[in-house]
Amino acid sequence: MLDIHLSLMLLVAVIFLVLLMLLNKWLYQPLLTFMDERDKSIRKDLENVSSNSAEIDEFKAKTEAVITQAKSEAAAMRAKTIEDSKLLAMSKIEAKKEELEQVYQGFLDELKKEEEQLKSELLSQMPLFKESLKAKFSQI
Repeated sequence: MLDIHLSLMLLVAVIFLVLLMLLNKWLYQPLLTFMDERDKSIRKDLENVSSNSAEIDEFKAKTEAVITQAKSEAAAMRAKTIEDSKLLAMSKIEAKKEELEQVYQGFLDELKKEEEQLKSELLSQMPLFKESLKAKFSQI
């Protein structure tokens, strides 16, 4: 039925052991080394990501500080510009008021002159009016 050959069994055992040693040297050790290197690389990348994340947070804080400062400077510039504009407008208004006041004062002076001229004309013609009134009363 089954013949067992001891020499053949020993040969198979030796070939199996040699095969295990060769596989260990050429396949398993390089594979394990590659896996260890890959794990190290992954750990290193994770550390880099963590440091990059910290740098990104730092840059975010800096940009937010710059934006906040820029906004405050813009608000200050806007307020200064508005204040300057208000002062300029007020000075123009005051200048226009003074100009209008001078024109108004000139108008009043001219009106007084015309009033005095009219009074003098009326006073000079008063005797004529009196005579015409007497004539009218005498007709009545």
